[in-house]
Amino acid sequence: MTTSPTPPAADPRRWIAFAVVLAAGFMDLLDVTIVNVAVPSIRNDLHAEYSQLEWIIAAYVLAFAAVLITGGRLGDIYGRKRVFLTGIAGFTIASAACGLATDPTVLIGARFAQGAMGALMVPQILAIIQTTFPKEERAKAIAVYSGVGGSASAVGLALGGVLVQADLLGLSWRPIFLVNIPVGIAGFIAAWFVMSDSKSAKPPRLDPIGMVLAISAVLLLVYPLTEGRRLDWPAWTFAMMGVALAVFAGFLRYERGLTRAGRSPLVDLGLFRSRPFAIGLGTWLLFWIAMGGFFLVWTLFMQGGLGWSPMRAGLTSALFAVGAGLGAGLSVGVLAARYGRRVLMTGVLVNATGFALYAAMGVRYGSEFTSWQMALPLLITGAGFGMVVAPTLDLLLGQVPPREAGSASGLLNTGQQLGTALGVALVGVLFFTVLERDSDLGVAAVTPDIRAELTLEAVPVPVQDQIVAGFAACVHDRSAEDDPAVIPVSCQSNPAVDPAISRVLSEAGTEANAVNFAESFRYTLLFGAGMLLLVCLGFLALPKEAKLEQRVLDDEPEIVTV
Repeated sequence: MTTSPTPPAADPRRWIAFAVVLAAGFMDLLDVTIVNVAVPSIRNDLHAEYSQLEWIIAAYVLAFAAVLITGGRLGDIYGRKRVFLTGIAGFTIASAACGLATDPTVLIGARFAQGAMGALMVPQILAIIQTTFPKEERAKAIAVYSGVGGSASAVGLALGGVLVQADLLGLSWRPIFLVNIPVGIAGFIAAWFVMSDSKSAKPPRLDPIGMVLAISAVLLLVYPLTEGRRLDWPAWTFAMMGVALAVFAGFLRYERGLTRAGRSPLVDLGLFRSRPFAIGLGTWLLFWIAMGGFFLVWTLFMQGGLGWSPMRAGLTSALFAVGAGLGAGLSVGVLAARYGRRVLMTGVLVNATGFALYAAMGVRYGSEFTSWQMALPLLITGAGFGMVVAPTLDLLLGQVPPREAGSASGLLNTGQQLGTALGVALVGVLFFTVLERDSDLGVAAVTPDIRAELTLEAVPVPVQDQIVAGFAACVHDRSAEDDPAVIPVSCQSNPAVDPAISRVLSEAGTEANAVNFAESFRYTLLFGAGMLLLVCLGFLALPKEAKLEQRVLDDEPEIVTV
């Protein structure tokens, strides 16, 4: 064992090792969104309630956020290679458990485990950049990492759609998890041979009490948001959210006590002495609330509202990925180093413009909305997303001293995951509340056509009134269901028995459903656009001179290389 003040300058295997951890990081980020497009298939196969589907999505990001900072510390203490190998092995096993799950509860538990193991892998990526690359190569490595992170979310939707539609070996949705097994095994073997190990010469201590308090505060907030609508918002849901605030306050007080005692808090509160970083972190959280909600309602609209197959929905999302890649490449490669915070603000405004355009077009085209008509709003939305995601990490890290960059990057990654989880919960509530409230819009849109068709079938006006009233009750009750796939009793008792009349009502129901989903989609996207305007104001608080500095962990204390 040797001690060296600087990391090795030219490990010949450094790019191979970086490729291995980058593939693992991509696999981790992919699994944040790959589930969204498979939700209808999971629901049908496991007979899951909608609240359980939300937990299948949110469990991963919550566990990831909860363990992320501790995962980085474990690497400092026990060695980055050892912790990375533990993480990728656990992630692979958890992926197998997800793919083999036989009920929603098992799948939710496996997703928690998957997220926790991912949180052991990902913090080691920046550490590998630090310990294996000379300073002049770190900018290139960070640019690659940022680009991969910016595109993984959209690629997850496209890949998920292809895998579900392909129905490999009759496994339906399960390959979206099982595909991680060969990738994880190959990554584990490659990392074993090409990664060098390192640890911090002065590693911080673990903070298990702080971690428990932080996890408790998040769960006490997210649980009632996820379950409240299904249970008609009982008083305990609001009480639980109040307790969440109290626990969070207790967490901050405990962390301050550790700081005053000279011990190692889970969160270095000294980082918040930098006002631009503190505002930037809050802004980053808001951005991911908006985007986490978008990825959820986007797939709901395409599959639940328009009735598209998983493959069509997934391949359509590739247009977003193209826009994200273009935006990320342009911002990191050309714009951010010159224009700094203005690139982030421009990216957010472009993203918000894409949301607004998408919302308007959804209402305009309704059930006739095609993939190619979605191309323009998806490219605009993706470009804005890429312009924000790719350079933000470096720009915000530039607001803290280099020695604190490790803790700051952990907080930024945690903020991203928490924002995604909160976005799923909050936007899920908004989407289905609007869907129930405005269900009459779809009925009003199709009633003239129903009456015209019934008149052609020589149905008397009094019977038409009865049929239309039953149809309206069916549409309303279906919109009010916690799970949009559930068929309420009112939809099973319509007096129409003639096949021609049944066909008319079936077609009208499809159209009314598309109209209602488009309206809910519009509301939630406009909510997201409004939140993005707040994000723009937050980025405005960054210093005018903030530039893309690519200085991740440059002045970290000495590293012990094993």
